[in-house]
Amino acid sequence: MTYLLALDQGTSSSRSIVFNAQGHVVSMAQREFAQIYPQPGWVEHDPHEIWATQLATAREALAKAGLQGRDIAALGITNQRETTLLWNRRTGEPVHNAIVWQDRRAEPTCAALRDAGLEPLVRERTGLVIDAYFSATKIQWMLDHVPGAREAAERGELAFGTVDTWLVWQLTGGRLHVTDVTNASRTMLFDIHRNEWDDELLAALRIPRSLLPQVHPSAHLYGETLPEWLGAAVNIGGIAGDQQSALFGQTCFRPGLAKNTYGTGCFLLMHTGSHAELSRNGLITTSAAQTTPTREYAQEGSVFIGGAVVQWLRDGLRAIKASSEVERLAESVPDSGGVMFVPAFTGLGAPYWKPQATGTIVGLTRGSGAAHIARAALESIAYQSAALLQAMSRDVQAAGGVPVTELRVDGGACVNNLLMQFQADLLGIPVVRPKVIETTALGAAYLAGLACGVYHSLDELAALWQVERRFLPTMPRGRAEELMHRWEKAVRQATLD
Repeated sequence: MTYLLALDQGTSSSRSIVFNAQGHVVSMAQREFAQIYPQPGWVEHDPHEIWATQLATAREALAKAGLQGRDIAALGITNQRETTLLWNRRTGEPVHNAIVWQDRRAEPTCAALRDAGLEPLVRERTGLVIDAYFSATKIQWMLDHVPGAREAAERGELAFGTVDTWLVWQLTGGRLHVTDVTNASRTMLFDIHRNEWDDELLAALRIPRSLLPQVHPSAHLYGETLPEWLGAAVNIGGIAGDQQSALFGQTCFRPGLAKNTYGTGCFLLMHTGSHAELSRNGLITTSAAQTTPTREYAQEGSVFIGGAVVQWLRDGLRAIKASSEVERLAESVPDSGGVMFVPAFTGLGAPYWKPQATGTIVGLTRGSGAAHIARAALESIAYQSAALLQAMSRDVQAAGGVPVTELRVDGGACVNNLLMQFQADLLGIPVVRPKVIETTALGAAYLAGLACGVYHSLDELAALWQVERRFLPTMPRGRAEELMHRWEKAVRQATLD
C-alpha cells in the first residue's frame, strides 16, 4: 500500500490525516490550540504552538495507522490562509505572535491605501480588494510596531511566511523558505498574472522583498523533512491554502466546477481555467492550485459567518445545548415562519463587502419561537451562499464562460441534510456531497501524490471522487426567487448606517 500524509493546519486546530492511494482516510489526529485576543478586533496565534500541535498530530496519525515516516510517499500541507508570521532567519524565533486572517487591526492602513488611490492597482495585479483580511498590511503593522523589526527586515535578517511557509521552515530545520502560488496570491503582494511578487506593490506598502519566500507550483517536490521529526526523511510534495486545497480535493479541475465549504464561514470557489477574470459583482479572483507552471485561477466568495451562527444559537441565545441539536429543532417547524436572520456579526463579506453591517433578525411575530429562529439561522447559511453563486453566475454570463451546473460541498455543516436540501432549492441545481468530506486535507494529499508519482494525471484523481448523496432542487423557481428577494431586503436592513 502507498500512503500520503496531509498536514491540515486550521484556524482553531491542527490536524493530520493519513490517506491511502485510493483517497480513503486511514487515520486522523487533531489538537486544538489557543486563540489569543489582545483587544477587540485583534486575533493572534502562538507560532510555537502551531508547530508543536501540528507535529504532535502528524506523529499521532502515523502511530494510529501503525506506520512510520518511511512508509509515507510524500506529505502535503494545507493551511489557514492570510495568517501572517515574521521570524528571525538565524534563530528561527518569531518576532511577534502570528496575526490571524480574522484580525482587523490593519483597517486604518487599508483605508489610507484606498484614499491614496491604490485600489485599482491592487485589483488589477492581485485580483483582491484592499482589506485587512489579507497578509500585506499585517506585515506592515509588524514592521511598524515591533521594536527593531523594520531595521532588521531592511538588513535581510527577517523572514515572512504564511502558515505553510512556517511549517516547511520548521520541518526542514530552516533550510527552505518557500510557499505555493495559492498562498502567495492571498498576500496582496503577488501578481497573479505573472506568478511573481510585485515590486510596485512592495514599494507602495514599504515591505522589503528580502522578507518573501520563493514561490512554486502547488504540486512540487519542495524538499525533505528532517529525519528526526517523523522517524525518516519524508518528501514535501504539496502545498495549498485551505480553500484552494478543498477545490482540488473535490477534483474541480476545469472551468465551471465549483465547491462550497461549510465551516465557521463559507467559502465558495469556482474554477475559471487559465484566464484570470476580474469580478464585477463583488467577488475576488485568486490562484487555483497549480500542478505545473501553467497558471490556473478561481473566483471566490467568502461568507464570514456560516456555521458560527449555530455556535451563537448555542452560546449566545442558549436555544440549544449542543450544535448537533440545531437540525432537529429547525425541523420541528415546516418553515421559518417569515423570519429572516442576517448573521452579520463581523460585517458582511462577499458579494456585499459591508464591514459596518450588524446581525439582524427580521419578520418576528407573536407566533415566532426558538425553532423559527433556529431554522432562519440555518437558512441564512444557504442564503449567503446562494448570493455568492448568483454573483458568480452574473460574472460567468458576462464573460461567456461555463455556467455552474452542480455545487460540490464539504465542511462540517454539509452533513446537515436540511441545510443541503434548502441550498439546492435556492440554487435550482444539484448539491452534491462526496463520500470523503475531508476534502481540504485530501487536496493536499493529492497534490503531494502527483509530485512524487503516486498519481500520474488529473483524470486519475477525478476517477477517485465518489458521490455520497445528491440533493436535487424541488422548490418551484418562482418561490426560490421570492425568498431571495426577501433575503436581499433583510440584508439592506442589516446594512443601514
